[in-house]
Amino acid sequence: MPETCDIRLARRDDAVRIALMSREFIEDGLGWRWTPARISACLRNTAMNVAVAECDGQIAGFGIMQYRELEAHLMLFGVMPQSRRRGIGTRLLQWLEQVAMVAGTELIFLEARTTNAAARRFYQARGYRELGVLRRYYAGTEDAMRIGKDLAAAGSLPPRG
Repeated sequence: MPETCDIRLARRDDAVRIALMSREFIEDGLGWRWTPARISACLRNTAMNVAVAECDGQIAGFGIMQYRELEAHLMLFGVMPQSRRRGIGTRLLQWLEQVAMVAGTELIFLEARTTNAAARRFYQARGYRELGVLRRYYAGTEDAMRIGKDLAAAGSLPPRG
């Protein structure tokens, strides 16, 4: 990873770039639900955070996490194709997990297209388990794999007591 790559909270002026990345690399073939307005709403939502990996002044990846009492939902996560396999996604995911742990989150859930073998392998290699298929989850047409990680079981959290 380049030395100039930092993980930070997204700013308002990042919303358009994040939305375009989602449309281009995540939502391809599904329509565009993660618009700049929706990303901006996430930035204002106190139960969410939007993190970006900024490398050489450009957004190379992003993640949007929503927090509940004991669990979090990784709603959207992506890394630019030319920035993949450089550790950026791993660092970004670890940053999001660390924030979740500080918040007392025990479980993280997410969904990935069943056809996205690379994403499924990425999460499995980082301690996530596939929990089941959600039929027609995406746009009523494409199946998703529900994926989760128990932070406490992974040794990431101290036991509750």
